[in-house]
Amino acid sequence: MEAEAHPAVTAQASGKYHFLVRRLHSLAGLVPIGAFLVIHIFTNASILAPGAEGEQFQKSVERIHALGPLLVPVEILFIFLPLTFHALFGFVIWFEGKPNPMQYRYGPNIRYTLQRWTGGIAFFFILYHVYQMHWLGAPFGGAAFEVHGPSDEPMAAASTAKAIQQAWWIAPVYVIGVLASVFHLSNGLWTAMITWGITIRPRSQKIAGYVCAAFGIVLAIVGLGTVWGFRSFPVNEKDAQQVMVPDSRGGAWNCGTRTPDSEVGVRHSTLG
Repeated sequence: MEAEAHPAVTAQASGKYHFLVRRLHSLAGLVPIGAFLVIHIFTNASILAPGAEGEQFQKSVERIHALGPLLVPVEILFIFLPLTFHALFGFVIWFEGKPNPMQYRYGPNIRYTLQRWTGGIAFFFILYHVYQMHWLGAPFGGAAFEVHGPSDEPMAAASTAKAIQQAWWIAPVYVIGVLASVFHLSNGLWTAMITWGITIRPRSQKIAGYVCAAFGIVLAIVGLGTVWGFRSFPVNEKDAQQVMVPDSRGGAWNCGTRTPDSEVGVRHSTLG
């Protein structure tokens, strides 16, 4: 007959398991998820680059899609799987926690509550973003993003802008989603440095708090600027002007059709 496990041993093993999972949860939130968020925001911010509208963003997107068949496994292994783990265990932490922001209005307790709420908001925003822009949303009527059109014309900027401009509430949703994601990352970075023993003393934690706050402010400004860039990108036929992207083959591209050099001129977008 097998001997029953001692309660103290079982509790110790459970504690070690929980400690390990918490560390993995913290690490996944920074790398790769946090790193991807920063890269994703700054890549999308290329919509604000000077020059032909959408040209730099198109080039940025094409560099990513140059991975070809490797793109899908890279997304699954380094984005979707870590994100799923981080989100699901994050909800477990949320439901197990008992903050008291109304009774004790101390900064750490308020940040604890905001970290949970912004994580939840970011989770549902990401689901909507994937539905709207990623090919995974195609079966549900989403997947509005296109790198190229049917005639191989560049469509990255125009298709993204059109998706965001489809309804008045979409841009505000992106504003809320970006702010929630940025706060969750920047505040999570601060708590991770405490969790991993990088900032132990109160002074180092205070300095790290200022650094993480500055990081979050910069990232939020870039993210909000990106939303504005796509929200104001000319795609409506009523008020859009020609959006030209140079073509290496000698012609010029607008956001809807490829136009020979002899016919280049000011024309409305065909995406109205």
